[in-house]
Amino acid sequence: MADLYDKERRLYREVASRVERSVPGVEVLAVELSGPARFTVFVDHAKGVDHGLCERVTEVLRDYLDQYAIDVSSPGTEPPLRRRPHFERAVGSTVALRTADEIAGRKRFRGELVAAGERTLQVATDQDEPVDIPYEAIVRGNVIERGAR
Repeated sequence: MADLYDKERRLYREVASRVERSVPGVEVLAVELSGPARFTVFVDHAKGVDHGLCERVTEVLRDYLDQYAIDVSSPGTEPPLRRRPHFERAVGSTVALRTADEIAGRKRFRGELVAAGERTLQVATDQDEPVDIPYEAIVRGNVIERGAR
């Protein structure tokens, strides 16, 4: 499973760099492998994500089509969270996170994102104290419910 997440991180860096340079105003939120030869790119834009924007992103990634089928998607109702700025915007929201290794005895967390610091974030779960989770340990993260911000 670690190989899968490493491959996603590598693809994310490559795809985000290429797309964000080529399509003004687009932010690549996440790249998720959905099979050995398919990945989904989640993008956002201040003016929204429509079919035309998805086509432009796909065109920028055309040379990946030799190896992969590519889906380009809006963030939807449960936007992915991968980088510190994503988490900073989601403070106060309910999030679901998965880590590569156990932290505080588990790999899955669901609760209110109470803080997004320099290297770690804090999630208030059903346990007594909020759990500190390093950003680099997170392999999946999504907003589940928007907070009152």
